[in-house]
Amino acid sequence: MVLTPPVDVMRPRSADEIPVQKEPPRELQYSLKLDGFRALAFVLDDGRVVLQSRSRRDLAPEFPGIAAHLRDRLPPGIVLDGELCAYREGRLSFTDLLRSPADRARAGVPVSYIAFDLLAVPGRDVRGLPLRDRWVLLGAALREAGPPLQRVLATLDEETARGWFRDLREAGVEGIVTKSLGSTYRAGSTWAWRKIRHVDTSDGVLLGVVGPADRPRALVVRLPDGRTVTTSPRLTPAQAREVGSLVGDRAGPLARDPEHGPVRWVEPPVPVELRQLAGRQRQENAAFVRVRSEG
Repeated sequence: MVLTPPVDVMRPRSADEIPVQKEPPRELQYSLKLDGFRALAFVLDDGRVVLQSRSRRDLAPEFPGIAAHLRDRLPPGIVLDGELCAYREGRLSFTDLLRSPADRARAGVPVSYIAFDLLAVPGRDVRGLPLRDRWVLLGAALREAGPPLQRVLATLDEETARGWFRDLREAGVEGIVTKSLGSTYRAGSTWAWRKIRHVDTSDGVLLGVVGPADRPRALVVRLPDGRTVTTSPRLTPAQAREVGSLVGDRAGPLARDPEHGPVRWVEPPVPVELRQLAGRQRQENAAFVRVRSEG
């Protein structure tokens, strides 16, 4: 092993439009932005597999089937960057990722690991190589792989990417990620990678929870425009468990707020993804999607 966990991930910056591809030689790769859990996959020399989330938590105990598959199919020393994705009725289902492995198995919900980058091969750290070379190495590493392990759908053709952005939304695809083919893999946020998400989702900040800290009914969030609102509709049981497990110990005592009623304020605040109906400004249209720490 030349790389062992934890390793900080490279993160795309948000953009409003899909960048234009230049004339040959083309310098941009377009790939699907999937709705799942971001995870670095380490196949260790001792036979273990670590699925490290962006917040450095090991997700392998929650996805034992994926961990076992990677251990059986990949050589020790390889490190992938990718997304854990669940599927239900032909579309990506983020909520099903929050269920226990047993619950997913009973419901017949498959999970896949979709790799989009390669950080190391046995004996060699390849983060310093340009993406065009890492992509070729990733293809070679996964040449004989099949579901639930596969390489993300990607293209160099701008019009194809725009078609994906337009047509795959109903399948749960969040948008498009564009990457410079000359980019090396560097930890942190970078303009060399850009994410273009559908306009009805935005990043907000979770400020407080309404209801029990471990199973909140709703959230008090700050929107990108600075407004503070209470989310609606009520959180699903899976969403309540997700929020409770991640922020419950940060929630303070119950306090009455003149605008939002009884609230437990969260310190420090937590980044979240929200969904708002286009053209609407009413509070009830700020719906919680997920905590951003795993994405």
